[in-house]
Formats: sequence, C-alpha cells, structure tokens
Amino acid sequence: MNQTTKQIVFSGTCVALATVIATCIKLPSLPFGGSITLFSMLLICLTGYWFGPVTGFCASVAFALMQYITGPYFVHPVQVILDYLCAFGALGTSGFFCKRKNGLTIGYIVSVMLRLFFACLSGIFFYTEYIHDPKADIYAILTGIIYNCSYILPEMIITLILINITPVKNMLNTLKQIVTSK
Repeated sequence: MNQTTKQIVFSGTCVALATVIATCIKLPSLPFGGSITLFSMLLICLTGYWFGPVTGFCASVAFALMQYITGPYFVHPVQVILDYLCAFGALGTSGFFCKRKNGLTIGYIVSVMLRLFFACLSGIFFYTEYIHDPKADIYAILTGIIYNCSYILPEMIITLILINITPVKNMLNTLKQIVTSK
C-alpha cells in the first residue's frame, strides 16, 4: 500500500512529538527505573487509528528506531529486538481497530498490552543475565513483569481516562475526520 503525503506528514509529526515527549517530558522516574511519559504511546497509536495497520506499523517502527537512537539500553542482544522493534512496533496494531466503534480505546488497550507483553518477555532476558541460578528464573520473570507493569500500566490508565472524557473523545473523532478526509 502506498502512503499518501498526508499520511506521511501526520505520521511523521506524531513520531516526532512522541519522541520528544518520551525523551524530554516524563513524570519523575519510578523507584525501579522506567518512567511514565505523557501520552507518547497514544500519539503512535493515533497513526494506526487514523490510517490503518500498515501506516500504524510504519510509524511504530519509526518510533522504535527513534527510541533506540535516543537512548539504547540493553544487556542481551535479544532485548534490542524485543524492547524496541517488537514492543514499540506493537503500538501499530491499533490500526486493526480503526473502523470499529470505540476503535481508539480498543486499539490502544490491545497495542499497549502487546507492548507490555514484549517488554516483559525482554525483561526475562535482562534479569536472567543478573540471576545466574536456574532455580531463581521465576524471580527474573516476576521482576520483569513488576518492573514493566509499574510504568506501562499507569500510563495506559491515565491515557484511557483522558481519551474517554467526552470533550476529548469528540475532539479526537473530529481530528480523525479532518486527518482522513480527501
């Protein structure tokens, strides 16, 4: 599928804004690490919601690459694929819900939960590098889940509250009509 100039411009704008937000505008870091950004995942999910899964995946992979460029952090090579391409790339799945009623809300939940899944899977590789006892692997798994849930779920909840406030929801629906009009 060919991307239109409009899709490229709006998607690029969302990727740029999401990168600035994720890099510069964060709530204070959590005790375990990680941080809650203000709606950076929403901006990437919007591209899928507006233009469908192909454009959503293109934007989410671009965002993943920007996240890697601006602050790569990994201890195991598999983490690069899981933490960046898969986890941030999962945000593009919002595009599969672009034509459904409440598609943004549903797409956002599915996308963020997939991001959480890949981040937790990556956490297994991260924490098993530090816990060298095979009997303690369950602690590595639990630690990865707790760590990733501590910042991804609060951001998801805050965003879901915001996008379901009636005036915001109306504005987002109007914006979708403007962005997708011919």
